[in-house]
Amino acid sequence: MNTTGLLAVIGIGVGLEVLAFVLLRFLTKLDGKAMATIIALGVIGLYIPWVIINWPGGDVFAIEIGIFLVVAYVLGIIGRRAGKSWHWGPALIFAFFVCVVAVNVIFVTLAETGITGIFSKLLPEPQTSMVANSRFPGTVSHDFHEKESLYNAYLKDVEEQQQRGWKVRKGWERKPVVGEPERFMVEVRDRDGAPIRGASVAGEFLRPSSSDDDFSFTLEEAAEYGMYTTSLTMPRPGIWKLVLRITSGEDVHEIRATTSVSAQE
Repeated sequence: MNTTGLLAVIGIGVGLEVLAFVLLRFLTKLDGKAMATIIALGVIGLYIPWVIINWPGGDVFAIEIGIFLVVAYVLGIIGRRAGKSWHWGPALIFAFFVCVVAVNVIFVTLAETGITGIFSKLLPEPQTSMVANSRFPGTVSHDFHEKESLYNAYLKDVEEQQQRGWKVRKGWERKPVVGEPERFMVEVRDRDGAPIRGASVAGEFLRPSSSDDDFSFTLEEAAEYGMYTTSLTMPRPGIWKLVLRITSGEDVHEIRATTSVSAQE
């Protein structure tokens, strides 16, 4: 689920909760605690069956159900304090939960669109043109921590890769913008600085927020030996994970990195 869909579900859900609160407030004589309980039970009774049919992922479910239950609690506080002066205690609790909801929305937006818009203006400009930054080198299975055999193979691959000593530089010619083709370059050299020629270089860009956007690509060797390039058009803005696999003979070198794609202005 993308940011727009997530925010739409949250907006509709919160709107329905507020509507239920208003109806209960004016049509019944229930106190704030009773109204909050009814709204929370309504959220569980309606949202859980819907989310089972339209499963958005565990992270999205946790965010949405958390926000809905927090809103029910906050509405209960408002119901109890309606017509009365607010003590600093309930007011502080109310402000805390408003901050929780706001921070969750900001995190989801950053995960989907990256550091763009107002966020890019608040933070300093990066000091390097290399957008993709290497994390931990080595062949890493997604579930290596669940299977001992895969973990042992991972350790062996990491050791061999470190002994090989290849130097890999990668990045974009210019900062990528969604929907616009941009040149992606990889330079491969051995431990002595000599270019690795005739290698097979392939990669994957993985979308943390939705695996449906993942795609694979291959790079062609350029005129400069040891340099491999391709033109890529990134489909969505935000943060992407890069898995790069370089094969030369029997040697396989794999690295992981992260890149950020800007939205169109």
